[in-house]
Amino acid sequence: MSARFVLQKPWQTEKALTFTGAGKYVFIVRPEATKPEVRKAVEKLYGVHVTNVNIVNRPPKAKRMGAMWSMKGSYKKAVVTLRKGETIDIAK
Repeated sequence: MSARFVLQKPWQTEKALTFTGAGKYVFIVRPEATKPEVRKAVEKLYGVHVTNVNIVNRPPKAKRMGAMWSMKGSYKKAVVTLRKGETIDIAK
């Protein structure tokens, strides 16, 4: 898979931004992406060295508005740990 195809977008929340101090970055990835594919994609796109990749599968959630029920979509997050001293410019 192409590196741009594996990584969909950076996940920028307050909690995810606190990880950057520890050298960890969070990305939304394709549901079929694996840890080695995510590692290669981040290394290729950002020119850094990845030491660890953790993946979280987020299941769909039921959402209610009045009498109507719907489902929020599921997604897959990857938490990528970089070598000490390296950073990623997310605005890139």
